[in-house]
Amino acid sequence: MSFHSGFVCILGRSNAGKSTLLNALVGEKLAIISPKPQTTRNRIQGVVHLPAARGKLGGQIILIDTPGVHKPDSSLGRKMMTEIREALEGCNLILLIHDVTQKSAPADQFVLDMVKKSGTPAFLLLNKIDKLGREKQKLLAIIEELRQRHDFKEIIPLSALKRDGLDTLVETVLQALPAGPKYFPEDQVTDQPTRFMVAEIVREQILAQTKEEVPYATTVIVEQFDEGTNITRIAATICCEREGQKAILVGKGAQMLKKIGTAARIQIERMLGQRVFLELFVKVSPGWRESREFVEGLDWRRQLQGLVGSQKS
Repeated sequence: MSFHSGFVCILGRSNAGKSTLLNALVGEKLAIISPKPQTTRNRIQGVVHLPAARGKLGGQIILIDTPGVHKPDSSLGRKMMTEIREALEGCNLILLIHDVTQKSAPADQFVLDMVKKSGTPAFLLLNKIDKLGREKQKLLAIIEELRQRHDFKEIIPLSALKRDGLDTLVETVLQALPAGPKYFPEDQVTDQPTRFMVAEIVREQILAQTKEEVPYATTVIVEQFDEGTNITRIAATICCEREGQKAILVGKGAQMLKKIGTAARIQIERMLGQRVFLELFVKVSPGWRESREFVEGLDWRRQLQGLVGSQKS
């Protein structure tokens, strides 16, 4: 039986459940989760390895999680939309994920137009069906409405959080992919460097612990990452835009910063499998979201190139 593989882009509005789906399918936490919109800022790649079994196709599904589709109002927003467009280029299949609990909005048509413009085959995933309760008729109405707006190859109701319908999804996606090579070794589930994942874990705790504008006005840069035999030492800077935001992030007696740091350290230790010493700093970088140079510098791919360059010199 042949080996099928390909790149599958997960597309949708903010909070549709894209990152939850990625984590559930891969079986590991690769993308941070938050009920706040625009949590995901970069495209994140996760690999699903499927060994061939009796009567079942084997293969490799490379999933690409993307930021929520939105109208950009800053350099950061424009960079996020660029991440989405780059993810769509060259992918074999699109998974358009739709939150069935949300009312229809102009953004839905905007996302659908992106799918149509790409010309790539697409599945429609109706997510969060576990929250419908007895309103199953609502699901049928949504299916009928969206079926008329685009010729989806498959329409699959599911719950990424409850893992309901995921086996059907994986099997159907694999069958839709072409015969192809094994792109990644079996022990690799993402292309993300550990430094980036550490920064995202810290940012996830900022999203969880702070309110209003603070989470959106912050980003995290890992300045130091030293892996030792028994302990990994990490220093990271939380950048915000105003002194008032810095005061909230630090908190009275530095309690908020300690809370963020402790929660992040526990997750990082779980990820690395060893003790971690995490040191956090807060820096005010006025208007960083509007600075194209600053935003481009946050791209972990560029950061990695910079690290390699500095090591060579």
